[in-house]
Amino acid sequence: MLRQGEPAPQFELPNAEMSMVSLDAFRGKGIVVLYFYVKDDMPGCTLEAIDFTDHEDAFRRLDARVIGISMDDCLAHCAFRDKHGLAIELLSDADGEICRRYGVLQEKQFEGGSRSIVRRSTFIIDRQGRVACAMYGVSARGHVREVLNILEGMQ
Repeated sequence: MLRQGEPAPQFELPNAEMSMVSLDAFRGKGIVVLYFYVKDDMPGCTLEAIDFTDHEDAFRRLDARVIGISMDDCLAHCAFRDKHGLAIELLSDADGEICRRYGVLQEKQFEGGSRSIVRRSTFIIDRQGRVACAMYGVSARGHVREVLNILEGMQ
């Protein structure tokens, strides 16, 4: 698990348009709110993505960019974004490598075995590329307001 003050693990992942997005591109340019979610179109994930989108102006005023990551592919992200009118960037970590680096994968038992799934988590990454806040196992409902409150406190 990541802790406050640690360097945020770097990544370069494709977005819904299959263009590569890297964390390093934001260094010195603003705060990154990086949130990991289970799967496109699941109820809690949809609620959270819509809530982040609805507060896009508030994040912009706080000089923060919201990026969502799941293990869904780019086509699924594109469909999810278009279906719900999402304005946030969605990145595909299909092999789960970045999820592992951020410590958000957990083993879940299912009938017939187990598999790794993403634990809903959010990281606020400062302008220098360090973890300003790490929140693991968050609830979708009310989470965006919590993130905004943290960002306001950082101003």
